Amino acid sequence: MVASNQTSGANCTSCIIIPARMASTRLPNKMLLSTTGKPLIQHTYEAASRAKLPTSACVATDDEEIVRVVRGFGAVAHLTPSDLASGTDRVAYVARQLPNVDIIVNVQGDEPELSPEAIDDVIRLLDQSPTALMSTVATPLRSRRLLEDPACVKVVCDERGRAIYFSRSVVPHPRQWSDDLLLQDPPLYFQHVGIYAYRRDFLLQLAKMPASRMERVECLEQLRVLEAGISIEVGIVENASRGIDTQDDYTAFVERTKAA
Repeated sequence: MVASNQTSGANCTSCIIIPARMASTRLPNKMLLSTTGKPLIQHTYEAASRAKLPTSACVATDDEEIVRVVRGFGAVAHLTPSDLASGTDRVAYVARQLPNVDIIVNVQGDEPELSPEAIDDVIRLLDQSPTALMSTVATPLRSRRLLEDPACVKVVCDERGRAIYFSRSVVPHPRQWSDDLLLQDPPLYFQHVGIYAYRRDFLLQLAKMPASRMERVECLEQLRVLEAGISIEVGIVENASRGIDTQDDYTAFVERTKAA
């Protein structure tokens, strides 16, 4: 893999689009939870806005209340159709309205602690690889508990830093386990960090592609890209951000916010 956090700037116009939906099954209305004094979506927007390379940022949502709240704290919000199947579809819907943007960055609305450097990294990966269509980042995985957790997505890359496969399973799977496998340098295991950058035209094509076989099995949309024979550039970041999926996740986030 290729280490990220390089120093050169981006030459392309880029926009962050944050998909946000109200209908979360595990944590209802999570985008608007505001125990910290700010709605969760505002925390995510402000974190993303600290990235240096994007030229703009906005929220894509199918909920009018989220639109009202986002515009209330001074950000741009786009109302998308309610029948779109995924966050990627919402991002693509807004991207169609941005013909002058070269690179679209998809930042999930429940990632209030996402590193702004990770956003700059995925943009830089595409800017430095003119033929690349999509990029993401990963972080070294040193915990066996996380390695074996299906909610923690793993990625395996080739020597040039391009993804070979993403999985909820342990990949590569050792024939015989040893804790030393988690200590190797360079690392053997990597946790995928769910942020993506796309060439705009490719994103619009991706939104039209049907779900692939491995995507349906693993419930990982990025496998659609690999199964189509398209490379995904992967950079390295030091730490994974903590997404908000459950009430416990949100409670812990509130406590970290108070302590900061």
